[in-house]
Amino acid sequence: MLYTGAAGACIPLGGLLASVERIQPHWLEQEFRHFMIAFGGGVMLAAIALVLVPEGMDYLNGSLTGVVMLCLGGLLFFAIERMLGLRKRESPQFMAMLLDYVPESLAIGGIVATGSPTAPLLAALIGLQNLPEGFNGYRELCGIAGQSKRRILWMMAAMVPLGPVLGWLGWRYFSHYTELLGGVMLISAGGILYLIFQDIAPQSRLQRHWVPPLGAVAGFALGLSGQTLVPLP
Repeated sequence: MLYTGAAGACIPLGGLLASVERIQPHWLEQEFRHFMIAFGGGVMLAAIALVLVPEGMDYLNGSLTGVVMLCLGGLLFFAIERMLGLRKRESPQFMAMLLDYVPESLAIGGIVATGSPTAPLLAALIGLQNLPEGFNGYRELCGIAGQSKRRILWMMAAMVPLGPVLGWLGWRYFSHYTELLGGVMLISAGGILYLIFQDIAPQSRLQRHWVPPLGAVAGFALGLSGQTLVPLP
């Protein structure tokens, strides 16, 4: 619950950072915003490659079911995104933050209960990706008519308790059904992979600017360095 609570607290923290007055000059603000988008994408990719897919496939004994779950996750997130888009509520950064926070919080609870040494790493990666997602989600929602800054921050703060609740459910129930836990992790991985290439990566690019792509590299490198600190089972 502490892991998921700390990871969730990074959501309003990112929004609070985004609420700071505009950075001067304007070009620096543009660079920083796109760097944050790319950095979040890099951390999300690290979570997929270093924890969600390896752990998920291990819980499913390396069977083809894992591949099916991965593809199902991509299709599920695609369907949700299209549904939100048809209702003209398309906000990819905020949606990505919410959709990956739910299954990953369940996964943290489950892998803590199974005694996996990667639980702290997954929690750290979720927190690191929630920070830029909160930052960019805040900026995104500010662009929607009728959304006040205070209301957005309160909405983000209200999401924090969701993590510990889901973490407890994962700890209490998913640890007894490791195949189900593996399926949730792979569905989450597939969905995040879809969101990275559908929404996050295209937004991170700026013409004749190289800082945002380097942000993706930095995010993945940070996740990889975290894995080196995790003792092998």
